[in-house]
Amino acid sequence: YKGMAWPTMSFPGKKEMHIFAIGDWGGLDGSLVPIEGRKQLVVYNGGRKSGPSVFPRNRWNKQTTVLLCHHFVFLQCYCDPVCPTVTNPKCLPGCGYEKGVDDQAQLLVATAMKARAAKSNPDYILNVGDNFYWGGIEKNCGTPMDELSPTAKHQFDQIFEGIYNGPGLSGKPWLSVLGNHDWGGRVFNNGWDQQIAYTWKSNRWIMPAPYWSQHIEYPDLGFSVDIYMIDSNAMDALDGPESPSHNICSSQFNPANADCSMADGPPSLGACKSWFWSFWAENQAWLESQLPKSKADWQIVVTHFPCGHQKNWYRTLHQKYGLDLLVTGHRHDQELHAASEELGGLTCFVTGGGGGISSEATPNPADKQDWYGEGQYGFYDLTISKTEMLIQSINYDGKVWQEATVYPK
Repeated sequence: YKGMAWPTMSFPGKKEMHIFAIGDWGGLDGSLVPIEGRKQLVVYNGGRKSGPSVFPRNRWNKQTTVLLCHHFVFLQCYCDPVCPTVTNPKCLPGCGYEKGVDDQAQLLVATAMKARAAKSNPDYILNVGDNFYWGGIEKNCGTPMDELSPTAKHQFDQIFEGIYNGPGLSGKPWLSVLGNHDWGGRVFNNGWDQQIAYTWKSNRWIMPAPYWSQHIEYPDLGFSVDIYMIDSNAMDALDGPESPSHNICSSQFNPANADCSMADGPPSLGACKSWFWSFWAENQAWLESQLPKSKADWQIVVTHFPCGHQKNWYRTLHQKYGLDLLVTGHRHDQELHAASEELGGLTCFVTGGGGGISSEATPNPADKQDWYGEGQYGFYDLTISKTEMLIQSINYDGKVWQEATVYPK
């Protein structure tokens, strides 16, 4: 189904039309019973509870030249009272840990989404990936596409279905892509194909392929939108020995016999990097063939890797083909780049602050020296019409922290 056009959606009426966007939201499912010799998704005391637990990642300074808080030190902040297996039971100030925020970030963002959805009533959600930490669906690729494994069902129930619901949110379509952690993070053979298969098991999860498109009509308001979902995870497909913890093709962590050819994925560790980069070229060629055909008033691209990756190509898409908006994640924060100079005037935002993993910097608003954008945890609310789109960055407490207006190119 690569490159398929999902059936057109139509939203009649003359109300104010809203779209939500979120990414990097799916925490650890600590109550999942592991299979295939895998470890339980628990990294600190209290992580075995039902529902999501936040994964604490390293925190660096803004220039990524100084490691402020290593993962194993950061764990001490999350442990209650201390992690028994770690010798230093101190939560260091450099970690910038905010109790009540960092330890329940996904739930806080979801609560803010629910509150705003009850008022905004979004028609659909743009999901930029990293849907399940740490490594996506915790089983090997290769489950038949007409089956949903007990592992996938448990993770979807605990981390997605049980979290994002309520008035204005229940039943709304989630237009989704895979993030690097959905492929496996540091392996390529986790159950990414089960996230695709869930499309036919759910009334709201839509990811029929790693890249695909969605046409949307607003008949009573006289405009339409074309949304292109693409897979940019080649950016984390490196040579086998390189950066083992941030490499889908890691020779340190991938099994020697890893093979996802049965799911139309990488056939081997040796072929992994070339497969992903060929796949990226395939995504690019497809998108370049689709954009000139679009008759819609708006063209939006949704992908995982953040504003700045492949910037020359996106600049061309904006200036030559009229791409109006780029929606991204991967960096674990909220960044609104209106009419980005490096993208040739294209507006792009990063919505990687969904809370499944700790934010890039402390969420303490009194200490913003290492912030890239306007916030650390949150989502976006887009108000769209034929002539303009208001983009609002919503903090985890529900407050609007930044906004910009975009006009169709």
